[in-house]
Amino acid sequence: MMNMNTIKKLFFLLLLLNVATANVFAAQTQISVSFDRNPVSLDESFQIIFTANDTPDNDPDFTPLEQDFEILGQSQSSNSSWINGQSSKTIQWTLNVMAKHPGSLTVPPVKFGDDVSQPASILVTQATANKAVNTDDDLFLEVEANPESLYVQSQVLYTVRLYRRVDIAQAALNEPELGDAVIEKLGDDSNYNTQINGVNYLVTERKYAIFPQKSGSVTIKPLALTAEVMVNSRPSFNSFFNSRMTKTKKVLSKSVTLDVKPAPATFTGKHWLSAEHLVLKEEWSGDNQQMRVGEPLTRTLTLLAKGTTVGQLPELNANKINDQLKTYPDQPVLQEQKKPEGLIAFREEKIAIIPSKAGFYKLPAIEIPWFNTQTQKMEIAKIPETNITALEVEGAQQAPVTPVAPPMEQQPKKVEQPAPTVVSQPQQQNTWFWVAMFLGTGWLATLVYFLTKRPAKKPVEEKSEPELRLADSVKNLKKACADNNAVAAKDALLAWGRQKSGATSLGAIAELSDARLRDEILHLNQILYGKTADQWQGKKLFQAFAENKAREKIAIKEDDKLEPLFRL
Repeated sequence: MMNMNTIKKLFFLLLLLNVATANVFAAQTQISVSFDRNPVSLDESFQIIFTANDTPDNDPDFTPLEQDFEILGQSQSSNSSWINGQSSKTIQWTLNVMAKHPGSLTVPPVKFGDDVSQPASILVTQATANKAVNTDDDLFLEVEANPESLYVQSQVLYTVRLYRRVDIAQAALNEPELGDAVIEKLGDDSNYNTQINGVNYLVTERKYAIFPQKSGSVTIKPLALTAEVMVNSRPSFNSFFNSRMTKTKKVLSKSVTLDVKPAPATFTGKHWLSAEHLVLKEEWSGDNQQMRVGEPLTRTLTLLAKGTTVGQLPELNANKINDQLKTYPDQPVLQEQKKPEGLIAFREEKIAIIPSKAGFYKLPAIEIPWFNTQTQKMEIAKIPETNITALEVEGAQQAPVTPVAPPMEQQPKKVEQPAPTVVSQPQQQNTWFWVAMFLGTGWLATLVYFLTKRPAKKPVEEKSEPELRLADSVKNLKKACADNNAVAAKDALLAWGRQKSGATSLGAIAELSDARLRDEILHLNQILYGKTADQWQGKKLFQAFAENKAREKIAIKEDDKLEPLFRL
């Protein structure tokens, strides 16, 4: 039998082995796989992108891909950055490929020495052999909207494809136009080759996310491409030094009509929100069952939605909680990611919570009703009711008893009692009399100086025309809010936003505002374009607008008052 010392040594060796193994796995390079678009057609080339978060063990072996894909070419790039004292590095391998057969194809794991990439799937559809295109055209545009029937403020993926089999010296393509809509370009253009009726074309594809803000039948106008096409011709006398000539060609796409439906009557939420996918979660900076009276704990609420704009995400910390819990919310963090498959919106709210009394408390549940555009059903993202426990700090029983406070209030009165004896001295009275005479003379001289110099201010006043126009916008907004006129308030806000920061939409103004004004602007937007014609009250909007103007002064005061909270 082994003695105790031998068992201890074996246990220690096993522990070291586990730690070493964990470090080896932690140090492995993570290699992800993505595509420039998905799905693709069988007759189209596309890109498979391998991205490593560090230098892998060895060069990649792409041989396993040749079973389902034909590799047309490959390239490699790297990017390094240094942020907040930490370095990061990414390396990309981009393969230009074509699928050998249709179906749901899997990119198998690729070995980079000891490192291995993750598998990924792509859908390959049948070739578009019967595409209704005149193959005599060497340059044409194709547009596609998906879906064409949708609910208001839902996402439409608008795809533009330029097909060409000629060289282009330069070209200009206008942007899609649609009134009362938010339009966002998604990522960079992608290029690939395809065949139509046996004819090879080079395709440039561009994607947009469009969010109609009003219901009804709306039409996206045709896009126009103006290109300088290279032509081969014999050199003439006038083009002796330029044997290759160009000709200008203009092509138009078709228009696309969308059927935008109002929010369904079955939707019960106050804030209409449609998305393809939505996730709501919370995190705590510590144990909410072991909170201490007077000590802050931070609650982080996060909302992530796919297929919507960040302006559509509602406020998360809107429910009122127990008066014994003091809350100090930070400014919300708003972000958007533009992916080829659409927009991803992110909202994060951090709230510092300080219990002022020991006990058990309940934070109300948070519910975000939203409409799932994939299932066409209403869903509710929910954080259930949260229980928290606040414990008394040891030795804090003496804190509520403050016998020192009354003497502090009486002390100033004792200081005031000797004052009459000081004033009664005649010598000091004469001294203060002459001081007062001197200051009065100086004040009169200053007044005379400013009165004589007053006309010199006129040129300065003549230069304040932009400020006057800005003041008029504020005045119009104040009147519109007082009259509860939502349309006039919108017009005044847009006029103010254009003059102040060049913003041309309520969403753009909301993004530049603090949290309270942003939420009031979004509420106004909901009233204007929502399914119900609720009575709008403008008092809160103008109050938030006035507070937004004084935000810097308020922030300084809050920093002085609540300095420990910002160290969390």
